[in-house]
Amino acid sequence: MDGFSFCISNLENEKDELFTEYLFDTQLKTPEALLEEIKPVFKNDKNLHLDFKNVNVIYRNNLNSLVPIAYFDENNLSQYLNFSIKTLKTDYIAYDTLKNTKANNVYIPYVNINNYLFQHFGEFEYRHHLSVYIDKLIDLNNENDSKTMYINVDHKSFDIVVLKGKELLFSNIFSYKTKEDFLYFVLFVAEQLKLDTNSFNLFISGKINEDSEVFKLCYKYIRNIKFLESNNSIFNFLEAKRHSNFILLHK
Repeated sequence: MDGFSFCISNLENEKDELFTEYLFDTQLKTPEALLEEIKPVFKNDKNLHLDFKNVNVIYRNNLNSLVPIAYFDENNLSQYLNFSIKTLKTDYIAYDTLKNTKANNVYIPYVNINNYLFQHFGEFEYRHHLSVYIDKLIDLNNENDSKTMYINVDHKSFDIVVLKGKELLFSNIFSYKTKEDFLYFVLFVAEQLKLDTNSFNLFISGKINEDSEVFKLCYKYIRNIKFLESNNSIFNFLEAKRHSNFILLHK
């Protein structure tokens, strides 16, 4: 609701060749307002008018809930969301099957955005950002027995995922206004999962750097904080830090 970004990849050499990010002036409140912001982007950005073999869309929002497969029923999608968010009868509800986890991610995509993208691109696939994040983390996590926390930071929200080897122990999306809010949620999760702040590893990515107040405050309380950097060669041509834009660019 606060921006739009895209990455163009060459399927032949499996390299990302272009990354572009648009940030809106304000946090939008409705899918209708989002569409009005996106339309000029598509009209004016010539790179969005190329011919693409595949198009994959990722929705970033907190309108989701992870449901263990043992309790999952495709006919009851709205019930899973009603525990945590307010849904409308007109909402379209979708779900992603996580690759390496016995759970499905139930969420609300924006139907009007989907319709607009279909008119522009034709057929495409879409997923929720937390599904992409969890799948990527499980693929790269090599710490077999220890519990590891991962945080991906956006403008006013962040994702926390905790893994033990390839096992997903925890995932959630938190909204925050102050650096104290941010720290509270991190320490609360650590306490609930019995993570020792002097020993567990925290890998952080997204819109955060060493100079940010959030990072400085967390560093006072958590000993082992590292940025989750990418080997993607596209960062050789970007001003962005290698730990930024994890969802689209991390390799």
